[in-house]
Amino acid sequence: MTTKPPIDSPAKNPPSVCICVNVRRASRAITRIYDKALEPSNLKVTQFSVLVTVMHAGPINTTNLSRLLNLDRTTLVRNLKCAEQSGYTETIAASNPRERLIAISASGRKAVEAAMPHWRAVQRQLRDHLGREHLEQFAVLAASLEKLSGEFGVDANTD
Repeated sequence: MTTKPPIDSPAKNPPSVCICVNVRRASRAITRIYDKALEPSNLKVTQFSVLVTVMHAGPINTTNLSRLLNLDRTTLVRNLKCAEQSGYTETIAASNPRERLIAISASGRKAVEAAMPHWRAVQRQLRDHLGREHLEQFAVLAASLEKLSGEFGVDANTD
């Protein structure tokens, strides 16, 4: 198996020595790439990911949806408010009167269907640009960092 050479670093803005800065830069860049690809569907990648998750999970409460998306509740509620105002989601009564379930609406399904080819195209573009091995490594690193952030305290005095 051959490995792809390391991705060239940008000449304009070299990587920071700070891991957090580099990850945030990558996150913003990836978000811009997806948002641009999804422009024809009038969805942002954040909206798309919420709608797809709700579509696959079925009616779901905000607590479980926030866990699936690994989003804090305030961010999720803000995204859901926009989705509901656009008519992409609807609230369904739950057995517990204090709980609300989020479901995807017919127009939300249509929006996802319209966005899906664009999402698939950008997935292919990124896979071709970065290479499968780098993406697999990234997925493992992301999972490892999520575990670290949830299970261990990070000592600020270590490198």
